[in-house]
Amino acid sequence: MKEANQSIQQTEIQNGGAPRLVPRHIAVIPDGNRRWAKKQGLPTLAGHKEGVENFRRLLSACAERGVQYVSFYAFSTENWKRSEKEVQGRMRLMLQYLKNFDKVMGKNKSKVRFLVAGERSLLSKELQEGIEIMERETAGNTDLTAVICINYGGRDEIVHAARKLANQVAEGVLKPEDITEDRLGDALYTQLPDPDLLIRTSGEERISNFMLWQLAYAEFYFTPALWPEFSEEELDRAIETYNNRQRRFGN
Repeated sequence: MKEANQSIQQTEIQNGGAPRLVPRHIAVIPDGNRRWAKKQGLPTLAGHKEGVENFRRLLSACAERGVQYVSFYAFSTENWKRSEKEVQGRMRLMLQYLKNFDKVMGKNKSKVRFLVAGERSLLSKELQEGIEIMERETAGNTDLTAVICINYGGRDEIVHAARKLANQVAEGVLKPEDITEDRLGDALYTQLPDPDLLIRTSGEERISNFMLWQLAYAEFYFTPALWPEFSEEELDRAIETYNNRQRRFGN
């Protein structure tokens, strides 16, 4: 919240030299892995694997374009309702990714800082340990911060923040009148500049309980491309669309 009005930066368009605004923070809802797999005649988990690979490509592309933060909706609080086979497969895939993130990120392993947002208590001990190791080992990287949202829901995050502040009031360290937007924002899972641009793939046009607080003034870009098909060219179209919007933050 505190940095919302200063959350854009200028770079140069590669083919013309005209100034363009690059979102400082892009939030992504990567929809369509299962449909992509079905279209290819592959099992569902193959779509999620390709989705992970495309996440790696996205981080590289965003870093090259000067984006500083990417928040990625990897597994929502509602995704637990899917079949046990799919849920367990995705958990194994995430654990495999965490154990091999050096190899997966390749040349970008020394550039990307990883943070995980969401309630971790329902995750396996092994997965929690893998998250802690990845966050610790990438803490010094500054080129790009990747926020992976696992067991995350926007409403759950706001409830978590409200409980945190309520406990401080009950303990006498905070007065109710001292609760401001900034203070509530600081009680969320992550304290980052609000997203400037939300990208959702596969033709869906809703935010599905993702970053409800932080997306208050974000621009939305919806594309019919399934997530494994989302390319650098599509990313550039999203940024160009963002450039054609007028952001007034209510003024």
